Formats: sequence, C-alpha cells, structure tokens
Amino acid sequence: MAIRTRFAHSLVLTYALPARVLHPLVPPGLTLETYGEHGFVAVALVDARALRPAFLPARLGADHLLTGYRVFTRFRTPGGRAMRGLRILRSDTDRRLMAFGGNLLTRYHYRLARIGARVAGESLEFRVDSADGRADLHVRADLGSAPAPLPAGSPFADARAARRFAGPLPYTFEYEPQTRSVIVVKAFRAHWDPQPVSVDVRRLTFFDHGPFAGTRPVLANAFHVADLEYGWERGLRRTESGGER
Repeated sequence: MAIRTRFAHSLVLTYALPARVLHPLVPPGLTLETYGEHGFVAVALVDARALRPAFLPARLGADHLLTGYRVFTRFRTPGGRAMRGLRILRSDTDRRLMAFGGNLLTRYHYRLARIGARVAGESLEFRVDSADGRADLHVRADLGSAPAPLPAGSPFADARAARRFAGPLPYTFEYEPQTRSVIVVKAFRAHWDPQPVSVDVRRLTFFDHGPFAGTRPVLANAFHVADLEYGWERGLRRTESGGER
C-alpha cells in the first residue's frame, strides 16, 4: 500500500563497520554497499506527521515517532542498473496501532517502544526505550551546527562522499526466501536537502548484540532534514533474474 507523511524532523546517523561484519546480513539478490573496507548501517529517527494511506487526506493521518536500522545495499537489474537502497534490520514505533498495521501492510518488522522527541532552541533530542533493551537510544543533535564537519574518525574522505550515505535512500529492499525474490519499495521525497549536523550519542545499544557484539562501529556521518514530504509506494516483487511480479 502506498503511504504518505511529512517528516517534521528526520535525523539519520550512519555507522561504519568492517564489510565482513555486514556481509552475512545481506540476503541473496542484494550486494553490500561499501566505501573502502567499510559497510554502513543507518540509524534513522523520525518525527512523522499525518502518516496515512496515500488515498486519504492529511487531516486523517496520525503522528508517529519511528526509528529504523538499515544496512546500505544495492540491487542490480538485468540491464546492469544498480539500485541503491536500504535493507531493513529493525524498526520501532511509539504507537501500538502503527506496530500492528505496519506489520500487516509492510515488511518493516515494527516493534513497540517508548520514544520521545524534543526540540529546544537549536537542539533536537530523541530518546528510545525499547521493549527488549536491544534498541535503546539517546541522542542530541545541534541543528545550529549545520553544516557540521565530519565526525572524528569518519572513513569518508570529504562531505561529498559522506552525502552519498545520507539516508533515506530512494529504495528499501527485503528478501522473500519462499519466492527467491527481492521486494523493492520505492520512496517519494520532495525538496530533499539533508544537512550535516553535530550529534552527541549518549546511548545506543543496537550494536551491543547479535552479529555486532564485540565490534566497534564508528560514527561516519549525521544528517538532518526538516519539513520533508515523504512517502513510499507499494512494494514490487522482483525475481533474482530481474523480472517483476
């Protein structure tokens, strides 16, 4: 189902990890997007307003706070075109209805969490308390710092390289093993102009568990957008040979 919303705020933190750590998280049909020896995971925090099916007017939409963890990947068509996008690792929401409806209509795998967002002057703060403790997060962004320099230790050579890894990307991917297909969801975004900002990440537990345990992710960039019209179309099933279903 096609969805429309407006991002009052979207803050995306991109973390660099050794490509060998992320390769097992990339299913058949997709390849890991890399820069040098690194792969990347995007941590997105979104204050979404008037979220609704595309056929409904904005006044019938609902406001939601959302977080998402995605790995940067590519899907190559038979004609050789490389579609850059994100493969879903985890999604959280502050609304029970969104968790139920989102999982019924999408493959975003939503979980219910306590999420708070606050803007004070030029400071944007998100705090997430996940039900299982595996996606707790507390971050403050200095919106007045834009355009901020790259974080210390970032593997990117310059701001231009970093911007290529500023989420959200035009596509989201998920693998469907029973049909050996990749579900491709195309996003719609208007006036997309992400600004690099300085952030203070006070808590982030996602990388403490599972395949990330023992790793040392490096904050590679942080981008913010505000007042952004956004949405996504109905997913298309594409076989490994590239055909649509």
